[in-house]
Amino acid sequence: MKEIKAYIKPHKLDAVIHALHRIESLTGGSIVHAHGFGRSKGKSERHRIDDALELLAPHVKIEVVCRDDLVEEVAAAILTHAHTGLRGDGKIYMNTVQDVIRIATGERGEEAV
Repeated sequence: MKEIKAYIKPHKLDAVIHALHRIESLTGGSIVHAHGFGRSKGKSERHRIDDALELLAPHVKIEVVCRDDLVEEVAAAILTHAHTGLRGDGKIYMNTVQDVIRIATGERGEEAV
């Protein structure tokens, strides 16, 4: 099993979610609204904590745990539908998931995904 975390531009969320819904056997995911920073440095001096908030760009974090055989399809759907060609489109991270437990039933492993 793999966990896919993607940080994308908020205005691309609708297209990405629609693309993920078209993937058979994908059971779901989570969306978190976030702010972050990347290579853009912004202002060079800070005097108050509030000033730092001005440099944080809005992003949406998509989290999906799926079977290994779906990883490339999920990543491709996110990449295709989140891409604008502009700097700051985001990133996709993929990590191995050791185990999953479905709280409602106690199922473990791929059956719980």
